[in-house]
Amino acid sequence: MKHATVYRRLTVFSLTLTSMHAFSSPGAHGPNGEHLDQAAPMNASGLMRLPDGSVNVPKLSQRRMGIRTLQASETEAAATVELPGRVVQDPNASGRVQASYGGRIEAGPKGLPMPGQTVRQGDVLAWLHPMADPFARGNQQAQRAELRAEHRLAEQRLKRLEGLEGTVPRKEIEAARLDVESLAARERSIADSLEVREPLRAPVSGVIARSDLLVGQIVEARDVLVDIVDPSRLMVEAQTPDITLGQRIATAALANQTGAKLQLVGTPRALRDGTLPLTFRAQADAPAQAVPLAVGQTVGVIVSLSDKRKGILLPADAIVRNPANEPIVWIKTGAERYTPQPVQFRSLDAKTVLVTHGLAADNRVVVLGAALIAQIR
Repeated sequence: MKHATVYRRLTVFSLTLTSMHAFSSPGAHGPNGEHLDQAAPMNASGLMRLPDGSVNVPKLSQRRMGIRTLQASETEAAATVELPGRVVQDPNASGRVQASYGGRIEAGPKGLPMPGQTVRQGDVLAWLHPMADPFARGNQQAQRAELRAEHRLAEQRLKRLEGLEGTVPRKEIEAARLDVESLAARERSIADSLEVREPLRAPVSGVIARSDLLVGQIVEARDVLVDIVDPSRLMVEAQTPDITLGQRIATAALANQTGAKLQLVGTPRALRDGTLPLTFRAQADAPAQAVPLAVGQTVGVIVSLSDKRKGILLPADAIVRNPANEPIVWIKTGAERYTPQPVQFRSLDAKTVLVTHGLAADNRVVVLGAALIAQIR
């Protein structure tokens, strides 16, 4: 009986120790320092988003993702304003071909022009054959027949007078000769109006931006047929309701667009539809290269003002969006932990932004790989 009692007591003690290990109190640690009251991460790689919105990224994963951080520092930068803009033609480096009268289109010596084709000033792009209504054409043909008959009679009269030279006054012979020349010129003019075709020539050298030509197409007077632009000389027109903005602009750049720089041409003194149009000349970063823009393209224009504003300069890639579509940056708060921070910013150019609210000078901000961190779930 005594041995049985001891055996039962040892069994109860063993079960108690097992249950204590299975139901440890919060904060209990194992032999290796692990928390016994927390479940082990289910993600084998260690990449996981924590309940507070932060992200756990192991060191090995940080190296694979190429994550780089930067110590934020406050500085002063020019205040910026982003304006809606549109790419337009430079009137001094572009041209337009229009029909001077109604007619039918015929292919030129090298065929009809195609968009993107390079042309030189004076090249024949197409032929415009005049199309008169049947009644007008019939009247011209009748007038031509009358002139032809009068021309023949005048030639016969001139021959008779020349045969009587010496017996008739010389002035009559000269008058008859002038009648023959006048009737011949009038006949040629009528014939040209019936058969001649007008060449449609390129007014400037450049690239065909638009062509609305087809063989046999009937066009009306003043129809726009071809637009020609110089791709190295384009302009950007921005709109602003602030009539004093043009006088405070220091520099300008395209938003989310590289390869071109802008230069303000001037500030107009007239409003258009209630806004002030500001014209900028677009120039390629490298000389003798085409500007990476297209006529009619909608762009954003970031103008830097003479006013200064304090903030933190960051690369544009550091700004990402959270599920609520709010702009955020990722701050490194631990060796393997990154926390999202909502911010307010202004774009300085296509590659740089100025964070005005949301960051402190001692924050370490992710400047490379922020988009990858935002995808971790």
